[in-house]
Amino acid sequence: MLISILSIWRENIVKFKRYIVFMLIAVLAFLPFLIEDNQPKVIATDEYAQLGNSINKILQDERLDGATTGVSIRKATTGEIVYDHFGETRLHPASNMKLLTAAAALETLGEDYRFTTEVLTDGQLKGGVLQGDVYLKGKGDPTLLKQDFDTLAKNLASKGIKKINGNLIGDDTWYDDVRLSSDINWSDESYYYAAQVSALTASPNADFDAGSVIVEAHANASVGEPATIKVLPKTDVVKIINRSETVASGTKNITIEREHGTNNVVIEGTVPVGGTVTREWTAVWEPSYYALDLFRKSLQEQGIKFGGEPQVTLAKTPSEAQLLTSKESMTLKELSIPFMKLSNNAHAEVLAKEMGKVIYGEGSWEKGLQVIKENSSKLGLNMERIMIRDASGMSHINLIPSNEVTNLLVSVQKEPWYQTFLTSLPVAGVGERFVGGTLRNRMKTEPTAGNVKAKTGTLTAVSALSGYATTKDGELLVFSVLINNDLAAVTPIEDQIATAIANYTK
Repeated sequence: MLISILSIWRENIVKFKRYIVFMLIAVLAFLPFLIEDNQPKVIATDEYAQLGNSINKILQDERLDGATTGVSIRKATTGEIVYDHFGETRLHPASNMKLLTAAAALETLGEDYRFTTEVLTDGQLKGGVLQGDVYLKGKGDPTLLKQDFDTLAKNLASKGIKKINGNLIGDDTWYDDVRLSSDINWSDESYYYAAQVSALTASPNADFDAGSVIVEAHANASVGEPATIKVLPKTDVVKIINRSETVASGTKNITIEREHGTNNVVIEGTVPVGGTVTREWTAVWEPSYYALDLFRKSLQEQGIKFGGEPQVTLAKTPSEAQLLTSKESMTLKELSIPFMKLSNNAHAEVLAKEMGKVIYGEGSWEKGLQVIKENSSKLGLNMERIMIRDASGMSHINLIPSNEVTNLLVSVQKEPWYQTFLTSLPVAGVGERFVGGTLRNRMKTEPTAGNVKAKTGTLTAVSALSGYATTKDGELLVFSVLINNDLAAVTPIEDQIATAIANYTK
């Protein structure tokens, strides 16, 4: 009996050992997959091991706790990846999306491309009186200022037009009538960075924030009176509701916000005597009417009158209408400076619709984004790993791995328009707004100042920096840092990574 029990015990022990060995083999077989799924994927070539170690230390910053960070660094000459930290992970790019948009626009439209605005009529000019309607036809120009409408009005006056017996009609049909891209947040709609996109629009100043006005609140000379409000440029389209108050002293506490679905701009709060001016770039509801209003004022200022009270409305220009005058915008090469240096969202979305119009005959986001995707694919990007929802990066649904961003930055170097693309990027530490752009107050000392040329990106819980930096050895490296789900200020971490690249010696 005892012998039988011992025999069974030994047999079970052998089976148990075999089971343990089997489980160890299984665990070891799956261990690489477990590590890949749950641990940061960090790759650095031997040649750049020291740089990799420096960046690894930077990424230990507690401000990145709970965040996801993708970092990709390549040799600019060959495209070889020399450092990769979650480089294949799809992340929100914020305004780094504009890198894809700029590349597509320069390739598709060309550096010399210009937008056109036209003034036409379906009537006849007799004795200084134009018998018929006047059409202001927009074709997407985001750079139209009040002075440009003045020039158009002067051109009409020079043709002998003194009176118009007809209506003033705006034509914005060059693009579709969808004013906002699909993922714009409700809370952003009243601000310039989420302004409505129209083929007929206007800008308040030479930053060319199309579809917006500047609203200023100045302290009144008398305490207890509402603040003095100025709208630039002057337009009757915007209605001011002033609930503010000038106070003798204290902290400035004032808000300026447009009511949704209207052009009522509400000003509330207090402004102390002697306090600084409060300015808000406010998006206009239906910017086509805004442009039309500025043109009407220009006509009046040039002494061109209407016979009676004209109807000011929107409609398509008749095919038989005759061209009276027109204006061309600056070239795309010139426009790329305010577009990329100041990260102008309106420019990105206008360019998307313009590409759709030029390539597919439809000025829509659908066709424009199709062009961006097709061009990105031609540049070698793996579009199966990318999701594009808009052209500016405002969408929180855009997704791209940092390795694909650096892939783009390497590829564009071969294009004839590359120098324009490179020049459009913000330059670290250079104070001039149209040189340093959004990097003018970052990395202001050597070796980064004047060296790092990169596109910034910022959304709620998203920050990005992608571009070019030259090492101390004189080697040009391409980098992309995409940080998502951050709850702290993480731009210093991006700057540290760019500085580590610029400081690197082999």
